[in-house]
Amino acid sequence: MITVIGSINMDLVVQTDDFPQQGETTLGELFTTVPGGKGANQAVAASRLGANVQMVGNIGSDAFGQELLKNLAVNEVEIGGVKESVGSVSGIANILLSGQDNRIIVVPGANYALTPSRIDEVKSLIALSKLVVLQMEIPVKTIEYVLQVCEELAIPVLLNPAPASGFDQQFMSKVAYLTPNETECAKIFGSNMERALEAHPNQLIVTLGSAGARYFDGEKHVIVKGFKTKAIDTTGAGDTFNGALAYGIVEGFTLHEAVEFANAAGSLAVEKFGAQNGMPSCKEVQERLRDKRFK
Repeated sequence: MITVIGSINMDLVVQTDDFPQQGETTLGELFTTVPGGKGANQAVAASRLGANVQMVGNIGSDAFGQELLKNLAVNEVEIGGVKESVGSVSGIANILLSGQDNRIIVVPGANYALTPSRIDEVKSLIALSKLVVLQMEIPVKTIEYVLQVCEELAIPVLLNPAPASGFDQQFMSKVAYLTPNETECAKIFGSNMERALEAHPNQLIVTLGSAGARYFDGEKHVIVKGFKTKAIDTTGAGDTFNGALAYGIVEGFTLHEAVEFANAAGSLAVEKFGAQNGMPSCKEVQERLRDKRFK
């Protein structure tokens, strides 16, 4: 069982030819609402691959909340740990897309009702986990408490430090895997990525976008190449990577195998519109791995 503890959002997506400058109004090409949130995205990504996944999070008492809950269930994510926060609105992410670039503003809403006391309510569910997956779109105090609970239960944690603000270096002693992108890595550890990787062998995995990912295995730096792809929407690529990495870890892959599997999954995710829409099945990832069309 993979337990994902994190955000559940509705993504409000606008596509445009040009990002507006300050004070400028431009016309968009498309507006749509798409289920998202880093927590929900990673849960769906792992579930689509065939993992047994349960979600712990909060939704608002609004129409978005019910739609988000239904979406998790449709994707075969167990929702016993999801609670409606009465009187709250569901979290949203305002996403601007232009070409292969995106800009995102997140409004947490009910996600900030995911407090340490809520974690106490679902301890029995967490205890069933082989791996707990966390992100940082929920209160930092809750992340700290989840790490404490998982340490007590001897359950490994994969922490995706996105957004990186609020990350505490003390978290490193309690996480099995940390998966920042290059920007997040620099914010947490400074500009010397090689030194950071060497200080955290087989624990720190830095994603490099289309170039793949890298880590230090205790003896050498390992760069796991990305796969050739035609990107349409990169919004869910990182979440797909993390969900797929969690799947590989629970399935007993070596770290290199798990990272390569996650790279392949991420390369497939960007080929369709929407954070969750392009998340692949295990069969699709295996086919991409057989192609060996590296970047």
